[in-house]
Amino acid sequence: MHPASTASTQQALPRGPVFGWSSLVREELPEIPSVEDLAHTAFTTSGRAAIFQALLQMQLPANSVVLVPTYHCPTMVAPILLAGHTPAYFGIRSDRLPDLHSIPPSTGGQARAMIVSHYFGLAQSLRDVRQWCDERGIALIEDCAHCYFGTAGERPIGAWGDYCAASLSKFFPLPEAGLLGSAMHALKPHNMIRQGLRAQTKGWVDVLETAAKYERMAGLNQILGAVFNLKRKSRSLATTRGPAPAPSADAMMRTCDMARIRQQPLGASMFLRKVLPRGRIVLQRQRNFNIYSQLLSNVGGADAMVELPKANVAPYVYPLWVDDADRIYHQLRKEGMPVFRWDTLWPGTPTLKNDRGLAWSRHVIQLLCHQDLTEEDVCYAAGRLVSLLDGEASAPAN
Repeated sequence: MHPASTASTQQALPRGPVFGWSSLVREELPEIPSVEDLAHTAFTTSGRAAIFQALLQMQLPANSVVLVPTYHCPTMVAPILLAGHTPAYFGIRSDRLPDLHSIPPSTGGQARAMIVSHYFGLAQSLRDVRQWCDERGIALIEDCAHCYFGTAGERPIGAWGDYCAASLSKFFPLPEAGLLGSAMHALKPHNMIRQGLRAQTKGWVDVLETAAKYERMAGLNQILGAVFNLKRKSRSLATTRGPAPAPSADAMMRTCDMARIRQQPLGASMFLRKVLPRGRIVLQRQRNFNIYSQLLSNVGGADAMVELPKANVAPYVYPLWVDDADRIYHQLRKEGMPVFRWDTLWPGTPTLKNDRGLAWSRHVIQLLCHQDLTEEDVCYAAGRLVSLLDGEASAPAN
């Protein structure tokens, strides 16, 4: 298999699952657990809403210290502040696990909760972290935003934490949805607000509009496309202009869209979650991850960080360390490739000794491997990345 330039370059490749006829295809689901299998679950509008709700479940004193990793998405920090607490940071080791030695004893003694992520959708054991938290009376929130299916060492994903937070829209073609779960604690009532008819209708419209945009419903694409072209306005990605100035904490809070964290998820999301088969989601992600691995594991100017674990997983992305990441990442985004980077850290994130987090935020490009990218799509995205590593500056002609 070789990187290819034969995929359609007429439009950007989808950055998330897309509803279409292929969503209904059934493949035999391997023996793999899901966060939905936890003893106690409740659905939210997003993963960040699930983190917020987890903090409310704990009923922590105001201004409690909550430990978070230096390598993070801002939507991990925003719920802490909105819940009235204070983030404190720990470093990340090269094996993607927390560097517990980076947490000063005084901070560890003050902390009441800790958020630990399964990066890239490649879950692993949190046994040592769980023991460390138990010894200090710290509640563990297991961030499963990148892991909806899989095992984490000796336990199913989500089962290490007092609570876990997951994101359905990263794995299913939904307009939104998250999950709060726990294997240890019954969930107290949320008193979450049901969204109105306008929002419910828009949820279904968004699903169909995305399907039409990527021509995923043969026989209906032309009709749906004509309808949505009447309302579609031209859009441009901010990332095509290169790196943006570092935002303030207030501006970052606004971009995290925390206004709807007390609402119930849309009916469209809950219906599709219930009826769509799961096997294709898991198996196609594994296939796409392995294609990236074959094409990118030995290229100059980059370093393959991980292999697909033998344990059952449904990976979210293929992570690749890239030396010249700024140039390559922004060009890939300009071309509409399915990539992203956690390069916007919360203001005040510290530099810690031996921490990999800050370097990863600059150099790790995450290549999406969701089930609605075909083998041709993945080969094309990998091929463009290899071409840029070789010094090519622009996209090939269509």
